[in-house]
Amino acid sequence: MGEVYRAHDARLGRDVAVKVLPSSFSSDSDRLRRFEQDARAAGVLNHPNILAIYDVGTHDGSPYVVSELLEGETLRNRLGGTSSSRKSVEYAIQIAQGLAAAHEKGIVHRDLKPENLFITRDGRVKILDFGLAKLTEPQFAGAPQTDAPTVPLDADTGPGVVMGTAGYMSPEQVRGQRVDHRSDVFSFGAILYEMLTGRRAFHRESAVETLNSILKEDPPEFPETSRSIAPGLERVVRHCLEKNPEERFQSARDLAFDLEALSGVSVPSAAQAAVALQPVRWKPVALWSLAVLTVLMMGLAGWWAWDKSDRPSVPQPVRVNRLTDFAGLEEFPAISPDGKSVAFTADTDGRRQIWVRLLAGGAPLQLTRDPGDHQFPRWSNDSTSLIYYSPPTEAESQGVIWEISAYGGTPRRIAGSLADGDLSHDGKQIAFLRFNNGQAEVVTSARDGSNLRIVTPLVTGFIYRHLRWSPDGKWIGFQRDRVFEDDLFIVPAGGGEPRQITQDGNLLSGYAWL
Repeated sequence: MGEVYRAHDARLGRDVAVKVLPSSFSSDSDRLRRFEQDARAAGVLNHPNILAIYDVGTHDGSPYVVSELLEGETLRNRLGGTSSSRKSVEYAIQIAQGLAAAHEKGIVHRDLKPENLFITRDGRVKILDFGLAKLTEPQFAGAPQTDAPTVPLDADTGPGVVMGTAGYMSPEQVRGQRVDHRSDVFSFGAILYEMLTGRRAFHRESAVETLNSILKEDPPEFPETSRSIAPGLERVVRHCLEKNPEERFQSARDLAFDLEALSGVSVPSAAQAAVALQPVRWKPVALWSLAVLTVLMMGLAGWWAWDKSDRPSVPQPVRVNRLTDFAGLEEFPAISPDGKSVAFTADTDGRRQIWVRLLAGGAPLQLTRDPGDHQFPRWSNDSTSLIYYSPPTEAESQGVIWEISAYGGTPRRIAGSLADGDLSHDGKQIAFLRFNNGQAEVVTSARDGSNLRIVTPLVTGFIYRHLRWSPDGKWIGFQRDRVFEDDLFIVPAGGGEPRQITQDGNLLSGYAWL
């Protein structure tokens, strides 16, 4: 849309890009509206992954926009060549971060596609062309306070009007429904699928067939040639491409968080593995030298061990890293099985919510945002979801165990429970406590709450909590409490009599299997 010229800003001594709409098109209200909207939307944003706008104006009847000058190529051109999955993830993180900045200003792009993503020569990704952008929450000075679903100038792109590019539109766009930031998440997923596989997620013989596939079909499985892609990346793509917006990532910030967590786990390709496994051929002289050096080193090591054996060992300093700095109470930390994240609860507004933070750094991600009080997060075996416990409320006579994606989203109710539960180490079963006809019971079920099975009934008059599976899945531990009198028990997971482990009745604040 329009023509772009390279120019020099003599006042600031920099080269810039000038985008001009020819005067002959000024009478085209639709083109003029999109041109002005592009400038307005990008103008309120200030982010390294969004094209910077410096000035707007009109010259001899032709509107123009002055922006930073970009040198490089569009993502569409880059997709024609070869790119590693690691590089694709690096680009994807930048795109997600740029989208997050736009969404936090209330701006939805609505036309995200490879042609609107520019990669500079130094590897920086820039989001271009906000000509179809929609403002969901006016957040800049002078913006009218209105419930209209679009930028005020964009009067023709409300519900019932299909806007976007076939192949990258969300299902709600295809239906002409009202859209929000999660529509961009879907478009992002289609782009990431193409970046990783080299194929379009939704591409048919005609635009109508393409739009129909967006509504009714899932993208093909990743091809065999994509084996070098970390499995977690395909899960991220599928999560973005959920038909129901409620089941996608709920924010681009959450999406960027998950991609950052996966950015260092790419599986080496077969070619890389072959290079790594090539044998080293030693010359005879080198082998003799190595043998002599090995004998000398073993002798020195033996002498050092003998000489130091009667000396007290010096304790090594322990480094403590602070992970959170909330003003409220933070409790129940749980390290993910892959060792990359920690889940915890934080009481920032009078109710505990579930949070996740990367151990490597970054801002914590809030998973739950409802009025409930949530406790005891426990990870799934693949580190992609958590279960947690919510105590009884006016609406629930028992507490409830929920499951939620580690990336956020809508929690799924699993079962009513008297206390916190636990996932088995293979991720297939959940152990929890239920109250049945006046009797407390340890029970297990499938992960979705089906196939309920009683493990053991429990003696009345006590409080029971903290069920924990043993690593081999053969036992379930639990804590039995009475006032100032706590003890630990285990019971066979297949059913049987509980076995008391501690006999002293001392106060217990928790335990863990080794």
